[in-house]
Amino acid sequence: MKGLHSGLVSPEGNWWEPVGKQEKTWVTISFIWCMLLFAMMPLWHFKGGQNPSSGVRSKVDAQAFRERHQRFVKDYQVMVDGQPLMDGKDKNIPVVAPPPGSEVYIQASMWTWSPVLRLQKGATYSVHLSSVDLNHGFSLYPLNLNLQVVPGYDYNLKMTPNQTGEFRIICNEFCGIGHHMMVGKVEVVE
Repeated sequence: MKGLHSGLVSPEGNWWEPVGKQEKTWVTISFIWCMLLFAMMPLWHFKGGQNPSSGVRSKVDAQAFRERHQRFVKDYQVMVDGQPLMDGKDKNIPVVAPPPGSEVYIQASMWTWSPVLRLQKGATYSVHLSSVDLNHGFSLYPLNLNLQVVPGYDYNLKMTPNQTGEFRIICNEFCGIGHHMMVGKVEVVE
């Protein structure tokens, strides 16, 4: 049992001697680097682009947000041959195409983002995000946009898509057993 000891018995060796010059140098470099990164946090917030500071967060009743979301989907749902266009193999998520300048509602709920948005490039939208059940994380992939979606709060963000393509909404906050399937979609068209 040589080499094993409890916290009450001091370890063998020369642990009580002062640290060497190399170790002091690396501790100093690490401390300076930490202070530099700490000082850059405000700059990252305002100039980094990953934390939108233009958003407005307000309290909202979950049922009221759900009703606004349903009204939004009903008003702007894409129809094909008189039938609502649905996206998703198993989930049947409605596809909506709101006009430029409109209020857009994205609802997070276990384990779904609804609806699928079809937005126009260069048009500005007012996007409202909320959860109706528990905390979710909103990550727009492949862009670096991350938001916390909290029940009882409506996060309103002005958005102007500047490139066409298909973007995925990924939940980056663990929300239960179906978390890995919580993927939404935003289509940006000309």
